[in-house]
Amino acid sequence: MTNAAQIAYWNDKAAITWTAFQERLDALFEPLTALALQVAAPSAGESVIDIGCGCGATVLALADRLGPTGHVLGLDVSEPMSARARQRIAAAGLTNARIEVSDASTYPFAPASADLLFSRFGVMFFADPVAAFANLHRAMRRDGRLLCAAWRPLADNPWFRVPLAAARDLVSPQPPADPDAPGPFAFADPDRTRGIFTQAGWHDVELTRHDLPMRFAAAGELDQAADFATRVGALARILGEESPEVRAKAKQAVREALKAYDSPTGINLSGSIWLIAARA
Repeated sequence: MTNAAQIAYWNDKAAITWTAFQERLDALFEPLTALALQVAAPSAGESVIDIGCGCGATVLALADRLGPTGHVLGLDVSEPMSARARQRIAAAGLTNARIEVSDASTYPFAPASADLLFSRFGVMFFADPVAAFANLHRAMRRDGRLLCAAWRPLADNPWFRVPLAAARDLVSPQPPADPDAPGPFAFADPDRTRGIFTQAGWHDVELTRHDLPMRFAAAGELDQAADFATRVGALARILGEESPEVRAKAKQAVREALKAYDSPTGINLSGSIWLIAARA
């Protein structure tokens, strides 16, 4: 199965938006990123593959922990986001990290070359996840480890759910979502997810739930939060097909909904993730 649809999506408007919002996205995901890195525990001298590395925040963090004797290879299908990641690597003067624009499901990894496979929200978009993780498994050294962060169900993720609910009556009716289709919630079902990794050759597969705050904007910055919530995430995909008038109404509806989450510490909605751990 081909990943052509996802490759096209992440090289079009989505890539432009995610690159433009890179700093805000890094800040939004920072609590989740820190947790994933803590659990993955990359250590000096290791070789790491970072899947779906986007604009490079996780590559930079991994490279810092690996030191000059280690190395991180970041893979992403998005040309614009990879270009931003390369810029950040160069600006940091790192020599132990590189980025390649490639589909990890078919990338010709050197066999038994990696100690750690890491991903922050980059593994839910494979058309054939079993084949993809079988290919990644071949890259791992004996007893190499995997740590991936993936979203739990929509119902448990207010940062997705609240904007979607606010705009539901304004946008065109949406067909029922296929829970197994590539997308942010493709790994929401824990039984299906365990099965994917087991079929691909991984063992000791464990999923642990974590719920963490996500700060959309500073206190009172409802306009900025609404703009962000309608340009990034599940609602952004839907609004991309709507008229400017509908998008404007949706943004106002989201702004109203976000008032309930405005506090002295900022406009905060929680995110619920699985940390998926396994051994090669």
